[in-house]
Parts: sequence; C-alpha cells; structure tokens
Amino acid sequence: MFAEIADRMPQLLSGTWITLQLTVYSAAVGIVLALVFGLMGTSAHAWVRRVARVYVEIFRGLAVLILMFWFLYSLPLLGLRLEPMFAGVLALSLNIGAYGAEVVRGAILAVPKPQYEATIALNFTTAQRLRRVIIPQAWAAMLPPLTNLLIQLLKGTSLVSLITIVDLSKVADNWRGNTGNSALAYGVSLVFYFVIAQILVLIMRWLERRANRRLGRATPSRRAERATLPAAGGGA
Repeated sequence: MFAEIADRMPQLLSGTWITLQLTVYSAAVGIVLALVFGLMGTSAHAWVRRVARVYVEIFRGLAVLILMFWFLYSLPLLGLRLEPMFAGVLALSLNIGAYGAEVVRGAILAVPKPQYEATIALNFTTAQRLRRVIIPQAWAAMLPPLTNLLIQLLKGTSLVSLITIVDLSKVADNWRGNTGNSALAYGVSLVFYFVIAQILVLIMRWLERRANRRLGRATPSRRAERATLPAAGGGA
C-alpha cells in the first residue's frame, strides 16, 4: 500500500497544486465580487441594490458544473474560447462571489447604527466611513461565514475534473481507473482534501483573531481567563 502511494505521490502533489491554484484564484476573484456587490446591496440607491440582487440571484441559482460547461463549450460557438483553467475559476468565483455578497451585505448592515451616526458627526466622507469604521467592524463579522464558503469552494474545485483539468480529484479517479483500487485512491485523496481544508481553517481563524484584536476585542480564551480572576481574588 505504502509503495503504491509513494509511486503516485508526484501525481498527487501535482493535482494538489492545481487544486490549490483553483481555490486561491477563485477565492481572490470571489472576495472582490462579494465586496463590490455586497456594498452595492447596502446602497441608498434602489437601482444599485437591484443590480446587486440580480447578480446574486442569477449566480447563486446556477449549477456551477453547468456554468463551467457553458463557458468551455458554448462560448466558442459565439466566437469566444476560454482555457479550461480560466473557465473553472470564472464559474467558481462567480458562484462563491454571489454567496459572499450576501455575507458582506449582512455584516455591513449589522454594524450598529450609532457607528454610522458617529461618522456623520465627524464629517467623514463615504470612503472614510467605510475604510475607518464600517469595513473593519464588518470584516470581523464576515470571517466566520467566509470560512465556510472557502471550504465549500475547495470542495467545489473537484468539479473541474469534468472539464479536462487534472486536479486532485482527477488524479484520484485516474488512479482508481488504472489500478481498480478505489478504496486507496479515494481514501488518500480524502486525506489530502482534509489537510488542505484544515490549513485554510487555521489561516482564516488567524485572520479572525487579528481582526478582533484590531477592534480591541479579546479572544474567547482571554475572556475566560478574566472571568476567573474575581473568583480567584475572592477566594484569597
């Protein structure tokens, strides 16, 4: 078993690298889309909110795999040919951006109203309000649900194996097809996906702790330590 895994390790690492690229590229484009359309969703102008709503409803409701097929196989009929990698990233980022836009919109609307009023009293411009007050508080609230979306995105990258991209899931499928050992092939790929997911979770939790520290919020462990101090002092 270990010899077989060692023989497949170069292909597994190559497929993992492709999976990581898909995840990072799609997450980067997706977060930009989420911020843009999430902010549009909180606009005071009704037509801006409608544009954001149209984007969210369309790409949240479309099947990612069918969207990949459409980009790769239908657009050439219209004279536009996309590389499989680009088609996969585009489909994944449009989908995750639609879900993320709702996370951003909800986080911004959850910022307490007195915070908005304080920025108006200080005569901040709209850009200053967002950059100095609103976005930092909303960002801390966004990170936990964005972590879930990032893991969902990682798992969604496995769909690109159906549009000729040799990612981690495609490597596992080729391994199973060549040897018939489906339990080992898919078992090893599951471990790789799990490890990648845990690394992403650790990164997102670090970002969450950093965002809370910048807002002067203690981590849960520190709050628990402070909660025990009065009791300890009383006992002394």
